Amino acid sequence: MTPLPDVLPIRPFTKPARGEVTLPGSKSITNRALLLAALCDGPVTLTGALFSEDTEIMAESLRRLGFVVREDATKKEIYVEGRGGEIPAKEATLHVGLAGTAARFLTALCAAAKSGVFRIDGVPQMRKRPMKGLIDALRSLGADIRCPGQEGFFPLEIHARGLIGKRVGLDATESSQMLSALLMVAPLCRGEFELKLAGEVRRPFVEMTSELMANFGQPRVFWKSDRVIWPRSSRCYSLASGRYEIEPDATAASYFLALPLATSGALALHGLRDPAQGLQGDAKFARVLEQIGILIKNQPYGMVTGFAGTETPRQINQDFREFSDTFLTLAAIAPLLDGPTTITGIAHTRKQETDRVAGMANELKKLGQGVVEEHDSLTITPDLAELKRRAAAAVAAGGQLDIETYKDHRFAMSFAILGCHDLLGDGRPWLAIKNPACCAKTFPNFFDVLGGVWADSHQAPNPYQS
Repeated sequence: MTPLPDVLPIRPFTKPARGEVTLPGSKSITNRALLLAALCDGPVTLTGALFSEDTEIMAESLRRLGFVVREDATKKEIYVEGRGGEIPAKEATLHVGLAGTAARFLTALCAAAKSGVFRIDGVPQMRKRPMKGLIDALRSLGADIRCPGQEGFFPLEIHARGLIGKRVGLDATESSQMLSALLMVAPLCRGEFELKLAGEVRRPFVEMTSELMANFGQPRVFWKSDRVIWPRSSRCYSLASGRYEIEPDATAASYFLALPLATSGALALHGLRDPAQGLQGDAKFARVLEQIGILIKNQPYGMVTGFAGTETPRQINQDFREFSDTFLTLAAIAPLLDGPTTITGIAHTRKQETDRVAGMANELKKLGQGVVEEHDSLTITPDLAELKRRAAAAVAAGGQLDIETYKDHRFAMSFAILGCHDLLGDGRPWLAIKNPACCAKTFPNFFDVLGGVWADSHQAPNPYQS
């Protein structure tokens, strides 16, 4: 992976995009599969796994808990020695950085242990992310969880004594990861397990968890109106083949699915599944792009995305609640659409890596776009002429329009796609990304891959590799 500067100018495409893209493994699936593999009754090898900051945090935390975890980044494989529901270590200190999946999943895992003292903390921003619903539910199941700092937030100290099965309430409106965490450790509980949800939850991620649990030998989650009922299971997680293949990341795919809108042309995305076939709800973003005007075709090897560029892509009103990680991709390219675009269902993203709603509004306003920000929505009125005027002025002054990423990988990747548009008509970079290395959280070689597409399209060297 090529080292990146503090501020990275984006090279526009002067020719239509073409070529093939190999996507990283899904972060959501990799981190779930790591936990389930550790709970299996034997060794498991994950193939096609993601290697990034978030998954390394999960793997290292499992090692600190006493599990044997061996990684081979070249082969994209992770070996985990399952211990049949036991946590080998009796004491451990875990640092989860800003990895929300690792934070919630490891909290539930440690609370479900029969014994041990476990301390979990993260970076300052992680101490602001929602944990209270999960903590309250685990305490109702018998967990001894202490909050040395602010109640309901990291850091946590868990004095494990196992969990009892019972009916318990859960408020997972701020993060479906809390529900997924409880479901995955449910087979470790003593007795029948039932959850009653307070408010709505993003079901696609819960369905992903349920399907993965089934793949690892457990019954699927049973939904009954506003309740999630876990059928009692007395058996361990088990994977007969000992190998599990991770799907390519559908959220990472959103950037390259959208790229032809900024550049025209067509790309092949290997391994990406149709939204109706894969585990990831974020694959539904492909349907959003089709409404805008991008042509997407399913092929035996994956998906093809293309845009002729002869018409202005269409505006859209879209509820992103069930696949909100992709809303930034649409918002960043909204200046290229033919009218106001309204994005709803995104209030919960204010408590993710950063306040994504406010951050997106700020950056689009800097680009001269009309933005109406409400608690749960953004309405973006494109002004391509003003964007071009500001870009030309920045380039004439010897710079570019700089995008603040707020240490959030999705800002970097989303706006990089906008920067691929040849706004000034002469190939000069007009947009730059601050702290591009933040992509390491989920897609460490994003700019190498983007540059590879640029190189294929222009029959020239990769602009992001020295």
